[in-house]
Amino acid sequence: MSEVRFWCDKKFAPQAKGIMAKYDSSIPVSVIMAGKLRRYHHLTLWQHLLIPSVVFPNIFDICKVLLGLIQSIVKLIFWRPDVIFLKGGYVCLPVGWAARFLKIPYIIHDSDAHPGLTNRLLASKAKFIATGAPLEYYPYDKTKSYYVGIPVSGDFTLLEEGRKEATKRKYGFNPGKPLIVVTGGGLGAKRINDAILRLRKELKERASVLLITGVGQYNDVRHRTGGDDAGFKLVNFISSGMAQLLGSADIVIARAGATSILELAAVGAPSILVPNGRLTAGHQLKNAKVYADAGAVLIADEEKFKDDENLLLDKIDAILNNEDLKKNLSQKINQFAKPDAAKETAKLIKKAV
Repeated sequence: MSEVRFWCDKKFAPQAKGIMAKYDSSIPVSVIMAGKLRRYHHLTLWQHLLIPSVVFPNIFDICKVLLGLIQSIVKLIFWRPDVIFLKGGYVCLPVGWAARFLKIPYIIHDSDAHPGLTNRLLASKAKFIATGAPLEYYPYDKTKSYYVGIPVSGDFTLLEEGRKEATKRKYGFNPGKPLIVVTGGGLGAKRINDAILRLRKELKERASVLLITGVGQYNDVRHRTGGDDAGFKLVNFISSGMAQLLGSADIVIARAGATSILELAAVGAPSILVPNGRLTAGHQLKNAKVYADAGAVLIADEEKFKDDENLLLDKIDAILNNEDLKKNLSQKINQFAKPDAAKETAKLIKKAV
């Protein structure tokens, strides 16, 4: 019988407790103090050193990492696990350093195609390294690295045409008309929302559109559109049924987060990725490139949306007007699906003990 504990930062704790309660209420959730190093892809080195809103939070968070290291050492002394699994977020750094100090074996997992700073700092002493993308995109020691993919819910799977049509009807759409699903993540993506609203008339002529605005932007978007109509609907967030919705779409327009892409891969969704190039180290740009290099997705640069309003529409038309391209995108992205990712990761954890 294994004993499992989940550690996270304070900000994620409420969500983590909800997730754990859903799957196994016996798993305790503990908070570890941690901080992140703010590194923005669109800023220069000097800007990182001179902009107060970047410099002072970084200094403060370095202190939090040191306190988190002490906290982790104390907690691990009192509860000494056989192995630690680190997912790569900044909260993993003090825990990983504490594990190294106490000689407790640990495994790291890198979802993004670009290794995060935390994992780069922990990789040399990791027992095993699991990756979300093929190993060629990582600088890790190949003798202990394994391409396992990213565990996603079993709901994300290929759908038959009958289920796709039923899902379209569920949302009030004509099942015989193409469906475009647009999502910028839980918080939404303003530039994607703005681009879709500018193209609203043209898109309605071509397909049904479901725009998932994000909770924070829903009221503004609804005010600007005047609400739903037969071919264009708004929702702020989808808590259940997202797998069936994405699997039923003829085109999905989405950000390039690592887990999001693997969910699209699992359902074989013909996709247009709009990576957020301003995030730390440009990891979404690098995620998108992996799939674009394989011919599995199309990429739209949101920095060019204002200068070229038809940029996104041209890519949508390229898929809608070419059935071979649509099928090819679906097949190629589905090849990246790793339905056994969770099992393969669990095997590595057991092997490390």
